[in-house]
Amino acid sequence: MNKKTAKFLKIVLPLLLGVLLVWYSLSKISVEELITYFKNADYFYIGLGLFFGLLSHLSRAYRWKFMIEPLGYTLRLPNSIMAVFATYLVNYTIPRAGEITRATILTNYEGVPFEKGFGTIVAERIADMLVMLCIITITLFLEFDFIYQFFAERFEPKKIIFGSVSVLVLVVLLVLFLRKSQSKIAVKVRGFVSGLIEGIMTIFKMKHKWAFIFHTLFIWAMYVLMFYVTSLALEETSALPFAAILIGFISASFSIAATNGGIGSYPVAVYAAFSIFAIAKEPSIAFGWIMWSSQTLMIIVLGGLSLIYLPIYNRTE
Repeated sequence: MNKKTAKFLKIVLPLLLGVLLVWYSLSKISVEELITYFKNADYFYIGLGLFFGLLSHLSRAYRWKFMIEPLGYTLRLPNSIMAVFATYLVNYTIPRAGEITRATILTNYEGVPFEKGFGTIVAERIADMLVMLCIITITLFLEFDFIYQFFAERFEPKKIIFGSVSVLVLVVLLVLFLRKSQSKIAVKVRGFVSGLIEGIMTIFKMKHKWAFIFHTLFIWAMYVLMFYVTSLALEETSALPFAAILIGFISASFSIAATNGGIGSYPVAVYAAFSIFAIAKEPSIAFGWIMWSSQTLMIIVLGGLSLIYLPIYNRTE
């Protein structure tokens, strides 16, 4: 497969998957029902969810300043904020293209070399990934009995134990292979892991490391809070157990990487998570669409304004 074909597939496949998942979600609920849920929703809680989402984005923009400072540059906060919103907007067109746009904005308006700016974005993603892994671990710890019972009702305990042991053995064998093998794939994976570790260590070496850690935790706390308060907008999802909130949030977060900005995949991911708790499919999908639509609208508005105002702001400075 040549580079052009691979690039084409990277752009087209997420779009096709998004369209397919939009069709799938709408096959579970009629458009009329979905519109009714939107009409009956409590927009105070939707607005509150937007506010928490906005706080997370602003915190992300402020956190970026701590990553740029060790490079010898001072990032102006307005440019950082507009770059963050522009990133989210561009990611709705081509997956992961937003990160390139963000580093390019930094180069054009702050004079930071592209590779250095992009490196800070990668380090940010590493920090976010670690927090996400912590959320997953905490969820598994807090809801272990429920999760185990859920699988035990559907699979025999012996099969669960056998499957868990098999996965563990495969992981150990894979780690041993990657450590010893000289194949191109193994070398690339070792290089990737080494880069991750190096990126993590730079966080603890920065001048304002505790402020960086605080903002990282704050960003994800706002994400979870955003998801929770928006669930209060619908009567059917207003009394969800905390386990459903956490598992729904994790599922929805991963769905954003599946398609452009989570289009189509976000409501389906919420529906899949909530179905574990026997929550009806119609309000589950409706909540997913309300959650995704409200946040997407904010990104379109603020991201669009950012792209328009960036050159104006930097021309007048």
